[in-house]
Amino acid sequence: MSTPPRSTVTPGTVPPESAHTTEPSTASPTSATAASASLTGTPNPRRWWLLAIVALAQLTVVLDGTIVNIALPQAQLALGMSDGDRTWVVTLYSLVFGALLLLGGRIADFWGRKRSFIVGMAGFAIASALGGAAQSTWELLAARGLQGLFAALLAPASLALLTVNFPGGKDRIKAFAVYGAIAGGGAAVGLILGGVLTEYASWRWCLYVNVPIAIVAIAAAIPVVRESKAHGNTRYDVPGAILVALGLGSLVFGFAQAENGWGSWPVLVCLPFGLVLLALFVVVENRSNHPLLPLRIMANKVRGGAFLTALLSGAALLGGLLFLTLYFQIVLGYTPIQSGLASLPMTVTIMIGAGMLSKFLASTGVRLPMIVGPIVGAVGLLWMTQITVGGNYVLEVLPGLILLGIGLSMIFVPLQNVALSGIAEHDAGAASAAVTAMQQIGGSLGTALFTALYTAAVSSYLIGKVPSQAVQFGALVSGYQSAFLWAAIIMFAAAPIAFFLVRLRKEDLLGSSAAAHLG
Repeated sequence: MSTPPRSTVTPGTVPPESAHTTEPSTASPTSATAASASLTGTPNPRRWWLLAIVALAQLTVVLDGTIVNIALPQAQLALGMSDGDRTWVVTLYSLVFGALLLLGGRIADFWGRKRSFIVGMAGFAIASALGGAAQSTWELLAARGLQGLFAALLAPASLALLTVNFPGGKDRIKAFAVYGAIAGGGAAVGLILGGVLTEYASWRWCLYVNVPIAIVAIAAAIPVVRESKAHGNTRYDVPGAILVALGLGSLVFGFAQAENGWGSWPVLVCLPFGLVLLALFVVVENRSNHPLLPLRIMANKVRGGAFLTALLSGAALLGGLLFLTLYFQIVLGYTPIQSGLASLPMTVTIMIGAGMLSKFLASTGVRLPMIVGPIVGAVGLLWMTQITVGGNYVLEVLPGLILLGIGLSMIFVPLQNVALSGIAEHDAGAASAAVTAMQQIGGSLGTALFTALYTAAVSSYLIGKVPSQAVQFGALVSGYQSAFLWAAIIMFAAAPIAFFLVRLRKEDLLGSSAAAHLG
């Protein structure tokens, strides 16, 4: 079955190709279901409370990517882990998370987004508690795998709830601005919180901290969030689920193993194998009557540009932030808390930038910030290529962090609006999972790629030099500079993508009535 032609739709309406799978758009505004509300444009009166709950859940998932990294040295000593096991604590989470995201998105659509959110949040908390109480390496690894599994259900359910409860207008822009700011700045917050908990409590609290957060989120979600789910054809695409889980898992694993060399067998086997499986997944989806990921979601040119931007920005952010943390702690000798605080200006800039941009996005449109943002962010990363062994934070790092924060706010605020504009209520979870999957794969790609480039730069610097501490620090700084340079190149590549592909109309961003009102 060929992919249906793309049609232009506005938020809150059903595109022609999926009209048979959703409730009629003439449903009563007083309907009790969120599905009807999302299709008619009837706002959820508790939608701002819902935004706070979803933001809390998203922060939990984002924090987990960096807060555990800070705890790893202490955890390794406490549990007697090898360096390989320590790496798996990080890899296993991203592996399971990335592999199951698309399936998690469809489960949220068909099973119910509120139900999926609550189960995902509760499961994530239980897995975190098990990890915090771990007395052996295998217990911690099992808990991290469980965290990834429930995060794959929680993350798309959270974003899908925003999509159906903010169907259009300025409220939607503000909601996605908050979500985007957390996606961009949450990693740095994790560094600070992880440093505080590790230094003043225990590495175990870097996992335990998720439990009280989850209790608050679930207690608030039960009365505030109303259920929504897809209607019509809700059969699961089992072959597609298997292919995409194995394909994405193979890619994430291959990229994660690239730090041991691009010529190692896991890389040479897993990356091609993952690509082949994903190609087969596309073939299966094109022929399926109930696809896991409808190809119309990815085939839309504007939406495709947003997905590519998510991939590149995720790679540049997560990959670049890793080496900035290493520079702070290894070369400058910062404590975990100092390292987190040193990264804070970027987070603050993202939060301020997101708040300001959300007020003007309806007038300026999404194309301009998505073109300028990658350029500004790339300049910030290029600034940090000037770091030295002596390390002048105010001159060499701070301006770069501020520029990077400005650039990221200009990317992440419009990104969710573009990626999810015109998505039918039936496909909200699948589309949300696709956005998150692109960022997850981008982060894995960036970390692997920059690690390989960093290693090559360090080895090149050491050639012909007499070993000493000064030379060793010089080699490390050379590696960090190389990582920042390539992160800047990847970040900049998002600008021409936005220029040529992201041409979202005001009607598509706001909804036709709101756009007409603005003129």
